[in-house]
Formats: sequence, C-alpha cells, structure tokens
Amino acid sequence: MRPEDTADFHIRWSWYNIARMYNLKAANFGGTMAIGYALLNIDKEGTPSTKLGPKMGMEPRSLTRMIKSLEKKGWIEKKHDKSDKRLVKLHLTEEGKRLRQKTKEVVIHFNNRLYEEIGEQELKSCFNVLQQINNLIDRNNIFK
Repeated sequence: MRPEDTADFHIRWSWYNIARMYNLKAANFGGTMAIGYALLNIDKEGTPSTKLGPKMGMEPRSLTRMIKSLEKKGWIEKKHDKSDKRLVKLHLTEEGKRLRQKTKEVVIHFNNRLYEEIGEQELKSCFNVLQQINNLIDRNNIFK
C-alpha cells in the first residue's frame, strides 16, 4: 500500500497544512496555533489548568510551560476560585481577550472558506468519517 492510499497520510497531511497555516497567521500576533487554541478554551469564568490540558491534548509538562509563557506575556492570569480557594483558575487578561477574539476570527474565516469551497454536505460527510474513525479507535478494535 502506498502512503497516499492510506487514511493516515491524508489526515496527517491536512493537519500539517492546517497547523502551518494557523502558525503563520498566529506569528503575526506573537503567538502559535497552540497558544491560540489555549486562548479559545479558557472560559469567561476561568478554567482550571487541569481541564485545559485534556481539551488541548497536551501533556502536563508542556501545558505548564505554555501557561508560564502566557502569564509572562500578560495574556492570562491565575486566580483562586471564589467558592473553593484551593482551586486555581486561568483567566484571560484584556490583552488575552483581544487575542482570543482575533484567533476566533481567523478560525471562523478558515471554516467559512471551507464551507464556501467544499460545501456543507461534503464537509458533513468528512466529519462523519472522522467521527467513525475516532469511534473505532475509542472502542480499541483496531488490532483485534
């Protein structure tokens, strides 16, 4: 089987291109795709870092480095939860909110272009196939 005949090749190649595109765009604002994704996943009420890692698919060590970098840039701050002082939540600063909005605009623009160029029906079919792949992997039925 040639690489271009495998699902992995096409998924990985598309993801590589998407990541490269987002990283080039994020560089204009001093960020990366991962930073943009973090900004998009911090709730208005704050998000515990323990919840952010799984959303982003990041290991705790890498996430800790990113959080420190975002704090240093002044894009996020840590605050103790009002109802449970043991819990520390990440909050966006005003600059972080501004950058999240820019990030959101970039993501929406990209997705709008996909819908314009590819069409809703084909994208839904793509999403369906990707969901089936994820379900198969989640059921751990690949190598049985």
